[in-house]
Amino acid sequence: MTNPHQNVSFASNGRTAHGYLATPGRPGPGVVVIQEWWGLTDHVADVANRFAAEGFVALAPDLYGGHTTHDAQEASRMMQELPVDRAARDLAGAVDHLLGHELVTGSAVGAVGFCMGGKFALVLAAQQGDRIGAVIPFYGIPPVETDFSAMTAPMLGHFGEYDRGVTVDAVGEVADKIKKQTDVHPQVHVYAAGHAFFNDQNPASYHEESARVAWPRTLDFLHRHLG
Repeated sequence: MTNPHQNVSFASNGRTAHGYLATPGRPGPGVVVIQEWWGLTDHVADVANRFAAEGFVALAPDLYGGHTTHDAQEASRMMQELPVDRAARDLAGAVDHLLGHELVTGSAVGAVGFCMGGKFALVLAAQQGDRIGAVIPFYGIPPVETDFSAMTAPMLGHFGEYDRGVTVDAVGEVADKIKKQTDVHPQVHVYAAGHAFFNDQNPASYHEESARVAWPRTLDFLHRHLG
């Protein structure tokens, strides 16, 4: 029997990547949970645990090689020093790992990302095509010049009305680009909150009412598209 909560290593394009795996102890759909710029924190692991409690096999890749921070300047530096191609490889390896896991059902997995992870979730969906069956960015988007043409995953986005870093206008531009390049029609929810409103371990940004609404929407969307 697989340990329901464990640190794991997995192959990733010629190297070894690491992450945190939470399973429900029974077969279920797979979900890649992609970290904020703080790293693979207790909050990200807790989100993976929450997904497992709802029947998903959740893998949170560690994109910073074990480093985490609570300092915004250091987080910004770590994010800027993270090669996008390496992050994409690690995330692709996480998709491979989930699809090969004994408990994961179906031929596609979900991708859920927060802040920086929201950006990477959409990039992953664009790169992986039909291996991503649903993509859910929380307050994170890639540049509008991103090529989304290979993306087939339905998208559900959660964004804050008062987010100064990821504005509603910028979200609209990316959603329009996805609609033009693909058959996907993004569902976007805007909450009366700022950035990182789902992070209940960051009192400065957490907005309980918005988080409480976003979570069941997320679960429903994943169950609807992944089973």
